[in-house]
Amino acid sequence: MNLDQIFDLINVHVVPIGIKLLGGLLFWIIGGWCIGLAIKLVKRSLERSGRVDDTVRSYIYSSLSVVLKIALVVGILGWFGVETTTFAALIAAAGVAIGMAWSGLLSNFAAGVFLVVLRPFRVGDFVTVGGVTGTIREIGLFVTTLDSLDNVLHIVGNNKVFSETIQNFTSNPYRRVDLVAQLDHSVDYNDAIERLRARLRAIPNVVAEPAPDVHILEFTPMGPVLCVRPYTHNDHYWDVFFATNAAIREEFGEAGYPAPEQHFHIRSKAA
Repeated sequence: MNLDQIFDLINVHVVPIGIKLLGGLLFWIIGGWCIGLAIKLVKRSLERSGRVDDTVRSYIYSSLSVVLKIALVVGILGWFGVETTTFAALIAAAGVAIGMAWSGLLSNFAAGVFLVVLRPFRVGDFVTVGGVTGTIREIGLFVTTLDSLDNVLHIVGNNKVFSETIQNFTSNPYRRVDLVAQLDHSVDYNDAIERLRARLRAIPNVVAEPAPDVHILEFTPMGPVLCVRPYTHNDHYWDVFFATNAAIREEFGEAGYPAPEQHFHIRSKAA
């Protein structure tokens, strides 16, 4: 084999391969630089808006990076002459399979994004979500964690949180404490109502507006039952709850009210 044949062989086989490799390398370098630039632009835009949570932003950045790199790899394979339609079909099929296998996680992820963006509650709020009542410790993209009243950590999937009714006890400036007071038939209920209203206003952390409610709720065989309903902020709910119970007992004791008793009348017919 002479030099002319060697040069022809190089020109026919080696040079095209070298050009392909060099072009693929340039594609990778330039494409990687463009991907980095695109992510920086998106990051700058989201940071300026200030409306997207830090956790959501990190997931957006990583997801965008993965998608753009896959598109870059597919483009480079097309440059080398690889049939990309089959490759794209395989990626789509894999994506469908992964999506079906991870449907639960993906639904939790989607619900987590909505929770972070819409903010029906925040960390530290006292809520009922997914059938659990407690204080929010963390709002994640897949699960929400909260501490119940008995200081037990509960981890609830975000899809369950978002698909059920959410009760937020902290968002409003006050909430109502619901208690009852049983009276005996012999007690003047108007006197009992006035005594309790005055006593409730003196309990610390009971709000002045709306004023505490004390009314006849129902009647039992022992006598009338009063509803006793002071209002307070959720932070002081249990303090007011227990103080109101004590106030009912102490006020009725000071007034000398008799203990409620059931009264029966027994009649007999003469033989």
